[in-house]
Amino acid sequence: MLFTFGSAGALGNVVAGLVLTYMRAFKIGDRVKIGEVSGDIIEKSLLVTRLRTIKNEIISVPNSTVMNSHTVNYSSEAKDKGLILHTIVTIGYDVDWREVYKLLKKAASMVDLLEAEPEPFVFQVSLDDYFVSYQLNAYTKHPNKQAGIYSRLYECIQDTFHEAGIEIMSPHFYALRDGQKINIPEGKVKSKD
Repeated sequence: MLFTFGSAGALGNVVAGLVLTYMRAFKIGDRVKIGEVSGDIIEKSLLVTRLRTIKNEIISVPNSTVMNSHTVNYSSEAKDKGLILHTIVTIGYDVDWREVYKLLKKAASMVDLLEAEPEPFVFQVSLDDYFVSYQLNAYTKHPNKQAGIYSRLYECIQDTFHEAGIEIMSPHFYALRDGQKINIPEGKVKSKD
């Protein structure tokens, strides 16, 4: 009985492995997300698919689980069309949206692994109670370096807005403006003179 149930699971993984081979959902080296697991494909066998996470962990996912989960392949179109990386920044209503667009695009242009063409673009995704949510979108052809690209992008966004004298209101920021200092690091505040 144990052999029957054990072989049924193994057989399911083998069949799923064969189906995955012919589906060509991903190949060795692709950056993927399978269910909740993200990483680079390092091995495909009949029984399991192995991924290396950005923390250098090796995760084995049974092929039947791969077949029953949704799979996102970040690499498949990246070389030709580019992968769009995106982030949301919230800025107060006191700042003109045109200025926010300009600063977000400038920040994206400072990141080496983001493409200049097609040019980064911005959407307003919500009008919240205290701020507007802006989504910056930029193309990259380096899907396996997403963590580093995002980190550098966040640095550039902060620097760009601080240099312009604009506070970022994420996630929620409340201040009574009675002459208190603004929330920008010293040395980065733009003179109002």
